[in-house]
Amino acid sequence: MNLDNIHNVYFIGIGGIGMSALARYFHAKNKRVAGYDKTKTEITDALETLGIQVHFNDSVSNIPEPFFNYDTTLVVYTPAIPKDNMELVYFKNQPGFTVLKRSQILGIITENTFCLAVAGTHGKTTTTSILGHLLYECQVPVTAFLGGISENYNSNLILNGTEVTVVEADEFDRSFLTLSPDIACITSMDADHLDIYGDAKELVKSFKGFSKRVKAQGKLFVKNGLPIHGITYGIEDDSDYSIHNITIQNGMYVFDVKTPETTLENLQFNLPGRHNLSNALIALAMAVAYGCPHQQLAKALASYKGVKRRFSYHIQTDELVFIDDYAHHPEEINAVYQAVREMYPGKKVLAVFQPHLFSRTRDFADEFAKSLSQFDEVMLLDIYPARELPIEGVTSAWLLDKMETKNKQVINKSELVSKIKESQAQIVLTIGAGDIGEEVKHIKKALSVAS
Repeated sequence: MNLDNIHNVYFIGIGGIGMSALARYFHAKNKRVAGYDKTKTEITDALETLGIQVHFNDSVSNIPEPFFNYDTTLVVYTPAIPKDNMELVYFKNQPGFTVLKRSQILGIITENTFCLAVAGTHGKTTTTSILGHLLYECQVPVTAFLGGISENYNSNLILNGTEVTVVEADEFDRSFLTLSPDIACITSMDADHLDIYGDAKELVKSFKGFSKRVKAQGKLFVKNGLPIHGITYGIEDDSDYSIHNITIQNGMYVFDVKTPETTLENLQFNLPGRHNLSNALIALAMAVAYGCPHQQLAKALASYKGVKRRFSYHIQTDELVFIDDYAHHPEEINAVYQAVREMYPGKKVLAVFQPHLFSRTRDFADEFAKSLSQFDEVMLLDIYPARELPIEGVTSAWLLDKMETKNKQVINKSELVSKIKESQAQIVLTIGAGDIGEEVKHIKKALSVAS
């Protein structure tokens, strides 16, 4: 379809991180944009500040009048929206309207651009954000759609032109199979989304399908050890692109990167954790493959600030550190633990975790229990249901019983701040992909007063 003929874009689920990036994009392209979401958040507040109309009651009567013109209106929805959403049902049943998923729109936007796509069960958002920043700082005419809010740009959209696009290739409901990238990477293929795939073999099959979507003359990068052929990258190994000579100086990583042609020495990167080093490496490799000058890339990498809710510091004093992270899979929790232990050896760590999805909690209960048991103290909030109905027997109390750590409890959101203040931990972590992020400002305020 020709997006130039579209004047109105209506979003069902506009407050989602990927959806809101698209809303910003179409608003910047001078389209009329509006949408629905069930919850008012900082993201929807930011959209409304731009002049985008957002409402929070699912009702066809709340849709602004211009969006009923099917000739000039595009309707975009997220798979996280229930199938019985009244607005979605209305548009799907009305003849003439074009109703597409977010992933399909990304496919349309990117098909006439030079596309760099980041796939993987972990690391997509940070890697995409680093890559978008590197290309922007190298004056590439790029549009980058991010799955989080970049600290450098305070946005989930980097817009510096439209010839090049950077996108997250999302494996959820196989939506990354709508893309045909010129350069792509696969960061990881750990089992996830088993409510969609059924088992890990189907997930791997889907990633192999994505690898075949890379254009004939394109380049595919894969983390060393994954069962897919491509240009390899890794840390302190024999990959095509590899990091060596790692030191920590003044709280940042300093390291060398070996490429097939040369070695880049004394690069600097601010984010803690080996998983973030890996993300930085693949973003750098993709930028090198695009053709960015090495000297500019080194400077850009050192200036990267991170993504909100990805190991985000909210309090950082000698007495107390408060970090918030989006981790919602056992491997991501392991990565957070590794980063905390590397940066704060010997200090007592409290992890406050909100499990995300009943199905994910059920499918990885033993793995979650093992990951969480590494921390000195753990508090569990109730499971955040997102798109799901409860599963009998799958609760935070059930997960807590599987954990080996002795200092553990299930708490209500209403007592979250008071329970954290009672803890003797020197490092406080809030972890999860649900609405725990909305509690961060309250926790920060309370802990700042206490300290």
